[in-house]
Amino acid sequence: MQSSKNFKLILILGLLSAIGPFSIDMYLPGFPAIAADLHTTVAKISLSLSSFFIGISAGQMLYGPLLDRFGRKNPLYIGIAVYLIASAGCAMATSVDALIWLRLLQALGSCAGMVASRAMVRDLFPVNENAKIFSLLMLVVGVSPIIAPTVGGYLSSHYSWHYLFVVLAIMAAIILAAVHFYLPESRQPDPDFSLKPKPIINRFLQVSKEPQFYTYALAGSIASAGLYAYISGSPSVFMEIYKVTEQQYGWIFAMVAAGLISSSQLNTLLLRKYKSEQVIAISLLCQSLTGIILVLGSVFGFLGLFATIFLCFIFLSCQGFTFPNTSALSLAPFSKTAGSASALLGSIQMGIGAFTSALVSYLNDGTAVPMTIVMACCALISFTILIIGSRIIRNKATRQEVQEETAEMIITS
Repeated sequence: MQSSKNFKLILILGLLSAIGPFSIDMYLPGFPAIAADLHTTVAKISLSLSSFFIGISAGQMLYGPLLDRFGRKNPLYIGIAVYLIASAGCAMATSVDALIWLRLLQALGSCAGMVASRAMVRDLFPVNENAKIFSLLMLVVGVSPIIAPTVGGYLSSHYSWHYLFVVLAIMAAIILAAVHFYLPESRQPDPDFSLKPKPIINRFLQVSKEPQFYTYALAGSIASAGLYAYISGSPSVFMEIYKVTEQQYGWIFAMVAAGLISSSQLNTLLLRKYKSEQVIAISLLCQSLTGIILVLGSVFGFLGLFATIFLCFIFLSCQGFTFPNTSALSLAPFSKTAGSASALLGSIQMGIGAFTSALVSYLNDGTAVPMTIVMACCALISFTILIIGSRIIRNKATRQEVQEETAEMIITS
């Protein structure tokens, strides 16, 4: 009975986490069709992806305090409703500017589910199991890069890109019903939790000063930004440079995403023997080396279509090890302010993701070089932050142990 209950909880939390990724992956294969219908370029349509990242980044900072003040479910209802309305608006968009703004609104709604799902993992499960739970959520979230591009490619090529957003609206309605009927409230409203600007800012500052938070939040977020660089640049690389069709791109995207799912599930097995810190270090090292090979291959032209797909597969597979562990370690020090910590974590992730997505679009020169350079830089910077931050965490732990031993000696003497 308990395992059945946990399965239901993880499935709903996974669907909430998947709203954002599904909204991204679903319409990527439709870029050429949307651009043609709205009389613009694929690069301009990519700005709607950047606006989505910006909306998710900014919106999470809003929902964090609301989730701590009003409980988890009420803000969820509002966010999903906003997402549903915005999705319907995107389906009826007649200009690229309208699509860009509606995608921003859609993101503001979707981020409620992303913040709430992370906070509820912290609420509902023991801290030492959080990394495993996040890995299971990745199983649900990881399905979206496999299903969404394939469905998106089919709808955009056989029907119309407008149906992409109709499907997203229907999905939001189903998730809203699941939240209402099957998701328990994991935190009761707290009337003492202030929503005034100063206390909210102070809470965010307090969270950000924790070495364990900023080390793993930054390392995980910058590593994830490599994924967003791939998402932003891959339509141009595969469909314009390698001349694959929309449906073929959908299958390529799904195949690469399968590595992300597989590694996230392998992560749960590795955690039985190794610590999260060890898994993160190895995965980031592997991701950095893969990124360097991608850059060299793109610059010197010795990578073909299949080699590029294979290296992207390895690069994104590393993310399946990094994301669950960095997320769990980032939120571990917090209990009462899990909503705010989750919001800050998500905002950092999506803010950096928005920057890298826009950067890849801006640097687009008709080659794979901009995408691969940004991906490699993300992995290398993340690995560097992990090394430096781990030393800071160890030094802090050592100082605390010395202080505790000193205090104990004073008391006993």
